[in-house]
Amino acid sequence: MYDQTRAQQPADGPRGRAERRSPGPAPLFPSDERDRIARRLGRALNTFPDAPVESLEEAEAAFDETTAQLMEALAEQRRALREGWQDHDPETQSTELHLALRQYREITQRLLSL
Repeated sequence: MYDQTRAQQPADGPRGRAERRSPGPAPLFPSDERDRIARRLGRALNTFPDAPVESLEEAEAAFDETTAQLMEALAEQRRALREGWQDHDPETQSTELHLALRQYREITQRLLSL
């Protein structure tokens, strides 16, 4: 029988030890942008009792800004990934192609988990 837990452990030992893997995926938004949008949304929530319509308009604007920035970030990641493998020599190393495939998978899985 195939032991999935063993297959998921890094080659240098069980989790908890120093791993030789790259850090997780980069955030889609810089932290300052995330913080700014979160503050904007917080203001919208806090002003709701006094100005509900304006509060909703502000929350909608924060949502629209977030989705626009997300689309830009995803388009940039797609462009960078495609540039790494498209129109390259047919002898492009299989490992380079595999890396690109893994990056597509990771990004797609992150989107599906939203």
